[in-house]
Amino acid sequence: MANWRNNALWGLFTLVWAVISVMGIVIGILLAAPFLGPRRAFFTVGPWWARQMFAISGITCEIRGWEALPEAIRSGRQPAIFMSNHESQLDPPLLIGAIPVQAVYIAKKEVKYIPFVGWAAMCAGVIWIDRGNHERAMASIREAARKIRGGRNVVIFPEGTRTRTGQLLPFKKGGFNLALEAGVPIVPLATVGGYQTLPPGARGIRPGHYVVSFGEPADPAAYADRDALLTAVRTRIEALIAGARLPAGSVSP
Repeated sequence: MANWRNNALWGLFTLVWAVISVMGIVIGILLAAPFLGPRRAFFTVGPWWARQMFAISGITCEIRGWEALPEAIRSGRQPAIFMSNHESQLDPPLLIGAIPVQAVYIAKKEVKYIPFVGWAAMCAGVIWIDRGNHERAMASIREAARKIRGGRNVVIFPEGTRTRTGQLLPFKKGGFNLALEAGVPIVPLATVGGYQTLPPGARGIRPGHYVVSFGEPADPAAYADRDALLTAVRTRIEALIAGARLPAGSVSP
């Protein structure tokens, strides 16, 4: 069934459809917002982009480890920072629906001015970071920490960009500064499969299998400093990546 999808023409179609369907999903979010509220509209309509793209492209998805997390995190009573490796451009839209609680991204403020993407991000309640200068950046971090303490879950890719080789990149320290400032647990997670389904420079989305694996939370207060926290989270993500590459049951998106 997947073989007929492994050709250049189908790959080109998936990329064109990906752009067209983004616009359709954003319009759906905007139409639903007056009735559901912006955030609820985003998290109701937004996950359908990844679901329909996975169905079209022949990608299955499997979630592991969520039920082992503390109930307070699973219920949304305890806000958390979800930190993931970054293999593919498919990772961000996938995680909107793969994380069972509402979790938003932290993005530079310029993103809000991008048509469609920025509109959807504003509905979601994305936390904006002003990187214009050091003082504004630090003020943005403090404001982001306040929102997280107030109940906002966030997703961060500590590598700062997606891998070009499939290997885990060095971690940037900003997300760990934020975790220490907010005083909330970091939930390590791994996404495996994106590098095969949409590698850098690919001309289309390929069939494949995605695994999203959640690991044991790290409490920032339990570590001596930021670097110790970073090392612990990286070690857990590395282990999750290795474990996600082992065979397990497949669940369709």
